[in-house]
Amino acid sequence: MTIKHNQQIQHNHFRKDWQRRVRCHFDQPGRKQRRRNARLTKAAAVAPRPVDKLRPVVRCPTIKYNRRVRAGRGFSLAELKAAGIPKKYAPTIGIAVDPRRVNLSEESLKANVERLKAYQARLIVFPRRVGQHKKTDSSKEEVEAHKEEGNIVRSTHSVLPIVNVAREKAISGIKKSDMGEGESAAYRKLRDARSDARLVGVREKRAKAKADDATAAKK
Repeated sequence: MTIKHNQQIQHNHFRKDWQRRVRCHFDQPGRKQRRRNARLTKAAAVAPRPVDKLRPVVRCPTIKYNRRVRAGRGFSLAELKAAGIPKKYAPTIGIAVDPRRVNLSEESLKANVERLKAYQARLIVFPRRVGQHKKTDSSKEEVEAHKEEGNIVRSTHSVLPIVNVAREKAISGIKKSDMGEGESAAYRKLRDARSDARLVGVREKRAKAKADDATAAKK
């Protein structure tokens, strides 16, 4: 509140009990243990399923970050169709689905289809009821072998990680000896093609005028 006119000076309360309003996080070690116990409880509750879902590899937006890849929201319907997985069956086996996502390149489609196939190769689907096997379930021998080995995957990210390529390996120079024939002046050819496309009308008009002048001179 501002002061106007010749009023009494306001009483500023500088002696508040500020220590009572300060939050000190002395419970950090306890919270760390609580989060760890919660993770272990969740893993035991969903076992033998992994605690996380399989997610696609997508490229970050904007020019600044599009050299990196990260985990996306879910696989597109085109990727599921190419991998041969029904869109309603995919969430039941731990695959995240995003029906709004659209593939803008063949590279991303191919990479995610291979990721789905690698997941399917490692997947073992247990029957819901004992003695009732469906077509989508794994065979009895595979289930028994998996139970004997006890190889339970806690996280799909640990088995199928999303790794960024190092800048040194991603960017490399090309020697002239490695280039094919006719690619030595690629930039010059692109500029010439662009110029030809831009000046096609002007050149046609100029050639027509020149032909008309020649015809007029003969007469």
